[in-house]
Amino acid sequence: MKIDPVLQVIKRKLAEKEDIILSSHAEKSSTGIRRHLENREGHRPAFAVDADRILHSRAYTRYIDKTQVFYMIKNDHITHRVLHVQLVSKIARTIGRVLGLNEDLIEAIALGHDIGHPPFGHDGEKMLHDLCLEHGMPSFQHNLQSIRFLEFIEKKGKGINLTVQVLDGILCHDGEIHNRILKPSGDRSFTVFDEKCEQKYKNAETSLVPMTLEACVVRFCDTVSYIGRDIEDAIELRLIKRDDIPELCQEKLGKSNGTIVHNLVTDLLENSKDGTVAFSKEVSDALLELKAFNYEYIYLNPEIKKHVERIKGCYQTLFSRYLDDVDGKGRGKTVFSEFVGKMDDNYRNSWSPVVMACDFIAGMTDDYFLNQAREFGCNVPVKS
Repeated sequence: MKIDPVLQVIKRKLAEKEDIILSSHAEKSSTGIRRHLENREGHRPAFAVDADRILHSRAYTRYIDKTQVFYMIKNDHITHRVLHVQLVSKIARTIGRVLGLNEDLIEAIALGHDIGHPPFGHDGEKMLHDLCLEHGMPSFQHNLQSIRFLEFIEKKGKGINLTVQVLDGILCHDGEIHNRILKPSGDRSFTVFDEKCEQKYKNAETSLVPMTLEACVVRFCDTVSYIGRDIEDAIELRLIKRDDIPELCQEKLGKSNGTIVHNLVTDLLENSKDGTVAFSKEVSDALLELKAFNYEYIYLNPEIKKHVERIKGCYQTLFSRYLDDVDGKGRGKTVFSEFVGKMDDNYRNSWSPVVMACDFIAGMTDDYFLNQAREFGCNVPVKS
């Protein structure tokens, strides 16, 4: 392939700029490793290319109607998944800029980290998890599903060939795990990455350490972006009052999303050094208490669980109907059979009907899921 000399010059200058600006702990774009070699050349650095590939993926488009926490609610001011990943990206890039890290890598990880979430957030994840176990599959985990979408489902099963650094950051984001300090493992290879995936499939409780400092920043910022925002949404829906926030948390972190984000980011910047990302002990303890508060009074609040059983029934019906369709027991073609029919031969030949049904359901938006369930005669809940 003939390489455009102008593009070569631009790319070289961008690499030289990284050498000057970025910290010695940063991941340089020139280190990006792809699973498949590509016969192409352009001016953009590897991680910037990855961010664009994720942004233009079909799975990213479906973020627009994916639940963050609250579902079946008519309120345009409640956070959806698409806003959450943008907030993670913005906050993480702000921290990365101060620490001299690679903002392109941060952006790519942040934008892609929740692509594997199924309809109806973590409740939907639990329902799909139970169905997977019932059919002899490993547990369903949204971070592993994010990897599946990007490596094995996008582009009709061919994948979009992202760098291992981006994929690893997505795999290891685990925002629910509480860490005070994170230091990257530094092992950068697809052999190591594939081993991590296997460990996670075998044991969902496995705590993985990211390869890069950029991924460590995104992991912290996943929590920073949702913890206060979920409180604001819960206040909007009158599930809690602002003064319900524990006193220690109000004192150390604040009681509005803006103040909480500011204090958490400031503390991270003050305590992250020598190739680590860290909170102070006082702020980390307050954040842990705030997480516990959110779980008890928001995420497990009976008010947001009132549609769980009906949605669970819809999950079971869709899963069963799609499997019947593939096994020839169905009553005619469904959109699932059309999905499978459009996929690359390698995808169809590599995965069982159960895996493909899981892929299809996990990729749905909330409204598309409800429409499918309605077509199959399910008792579908109504937004209120």
